[in-house]
Amino acid sequence: MDQGHADDLIRGVREGDVPCVARVLSMVENGHDLAPVMMHDLYDPERAGLTVGITGPPGAGKSTLTSRLISHWRLAGRKVGVIAVDPSSPFSGGALLGDRLRMQEHASDPGVFIRSMGSRGHLGGLAGSTRDALEVLAAASYDPVLVETVGVGQAEVEIASLADLTLLVLVPGLGDEVQTMKAGIMEIGDMIVLNKADRQGIDQLESAVMASLELISDESRRPPVIRCSAQTGQGVEDLTAEIDRFISGMEGRAEMARRRTSLILESIIREKGREMAGAVVAERFGSVDEAVESILRGETTPYRIGSMLSHYPRRAIGE
Repeated sequence: MDQGHADDLIRGVREGDVPCVARVLSMVENGHDLAPVMMHDLYDPERAGLTVGITGPPGAGKSTLTSRLISHWRLAGRKVGVIAVDPSSPFSGGALLGDRLRMQEHASDPGVFIRSMGSRGHLGGLAGSTRDALEVLAAASYDPVLVETVGVGQAEVEIASLADLTLLVLVPGLGDEVQTMKAGIMEIGDMIVLNKADRQGIDQLESAVMASLELISDESRRPPVIRCSAQTGQGVEDLTAEIDRFISGMEGRAEMARRRTSLILESIIREKGREMAGAVVAERFGSVDEAVESILRGETTPYRIGSMLSHYPRRAIGE
């Protein structure tokens, strides 16, 4: 593909052309050589579109809740984008759970774009390209863009660095798992949604969550807790009203742009830093596995390798 074709795709994304959006997302997800150039052209730090993260343990009803939220915003006449991050196939690296199995009632709605992405082993439960996919959909005027993540526990804190607003979805039946949650996990949610509120155990769940939130010393940082049932619709209006209140109370556009830009840059630095460190180790030892063998033979230590990395491209200590 030449730059001219890439320019056509960028123009198509900005015009909301669905095939162009899908093509660019595929390029981003597959690490196409032109993807960084396209992201450079599409990125707008001052975009008005909102991104909403929906995270929580498996079986929490996140997909059903996502469907309810889509309906709410579609009734308001808004285009909604969805990134559903699924477990990856160990063979192909693709998403095992396709979007056809999720939110099927919206599949034929031209105002809804749903994309499944494989997590590909990413520790945060997020596809490595999710960050860029959110920006592509925002550039195509989808507002809000929802990202629903795989439930993988504490590592899901990474979603908080991608979304303007994060919903942490919990359900009755988790028992001691919720009670032993650390404050750090509870803090990733700007709101905590107690789903399946029509089931037994909802009172105990709420008590456990409130007890966990007591560990957050700054009361102003304690997220609101909302009961709802995505299946029946009970309490969903209360949730959407709380979301609207949260959005109206968010910092000004300039501060939001600064926050988004800072977080995206930090994410890219971490990603590229890992790649660069891996390349340096491979150049010096042949591979990470060979570096491990060198350590086991007593030829070096992990700390000497760390020192080498910290001084790269300057001469590493001891060389």
